[in-house]
Amino acid sequence: MTITANTPDEYIAQVSEDKREAFEKLRRTIKSNMPLGFEECINYKMIGYVIPHALYPKGYHCDPKQPLPFVNIAAQQKFIALYHMGIYANPSLLKWFTDEYTKRVKSKLDMGKSCIRFKKLDDIPFDLIGELMQKITVKDWINLYESAFLKK
Repeated sequence: MTITANTPDEYIAQVSEDKREAFEKLRRTIKSNMPLGFEECINYKMIGYVIPHALYPKGYHCDPKQPLPFVNIAAQQKFIALYHMGIYANPSLLKWFTDEYTKRVKSKLDMGKSCIRFKKLDDIPFDLIGELMQKITVKDWINLYESAFLKK
């Protein structure tokens, strides 16, 4: 399932009815818990939360024309995906998240390096995701990104 949109609202309008309510709640959870400085946009054909060039002029090392990505959400055909680069870059944050997830959610965590897949929409731990969003500030992410991904 590919959604083509220019704005987050256009993206959401194309999310299938069976996922839209959960997807909108996920978006609200992220936006209401994201530290100041991150900006919502369409990024890599998903809704993204990035550090804009105004705060980080270098941009993303893979494509400096792009702002520095941090979190993305996508409605896929069989699941909703949350991509969180902080989990990928910070082993202690990953451990905290996986430990908390198993305490709060009965279903098994379906996760890649930075992608968390929610197939059962009733099992999305919105409170945990809210806490996760509060864990890394813009400054924290820039420092972590530069130490983890940029060659010295």
